[in-house]
Amino acid sequence: MPQPTTTPPAPGARTSDPDASTVERLLQAAAHAFADKGFHATTTRDIASGAGLSPAGVYVHFGSKEELLFALSRSGHESALRLLRSAIADASTPADQLVTAMARFTEWHVEQYQVARVVQYEHHHLTPEHHAEVLALRKEMDSLVRDVLDRGVADGSFSVDDSADTALALLSIVVDVARWYSPTIRRTPAEIGATNAALALRLVGAAHRA
Repeated sequence: MPQPTTTPPAPGARTSDPDASTVERLLQAAAHAFADKGFHATTTRDIASGAGLSPAGVYVHFGSKEELLFALSRSGHESALRLLRSAIADASTPADQLVTAMARFTEWHVEQYQVARVVQYEHHHLTPEHHAEVLALRKEMDSLVRDVLDRGVADGSFSVDDSADTALALLSIVVDVARWYSPTIRRTPAEIGATNAALALRLVGAAHRA
């Protein structure tokens, strides 16, 4: 499959390079359109219009609408993976790691809800090759959470029968935020993150932390 002619920046990244700036505008427009309409209902004209370009301008940087989806999916998953790694590294005990990871991952899904909605719900429209690359990143995130759970079970702070099933449940709580969140909701990212972190502790049988 042909790749974008320019390595795409992460959504929201800032650059003074005019060509990279155009790619950024395309990614932002694609995120908005895919989140609003879904992949199939979105046209390249929708994306081009959102980026202030002609439809032909899309193909200067991306060979297809699917390539735009892949660029968003890859950069979004990489951003989420870095966030999870950092959250876990910033805490010492499994309980604190779980709280920090759930809170920050939730906040990311709130603050980047359009990108998150595309990342979490549209990746199945990718080609098999692109989907496999994204799936590998998703499996790595799942493994990070399972490792925290396993360490918590080992030190007695968690009561978990199956770490794989529990990791799936925890990540599903966070992922669902991208589905229902709207800027009209009056709860802050930190408040939503704190709620999900508290739910996570209950789910693993740990004591509530203030």
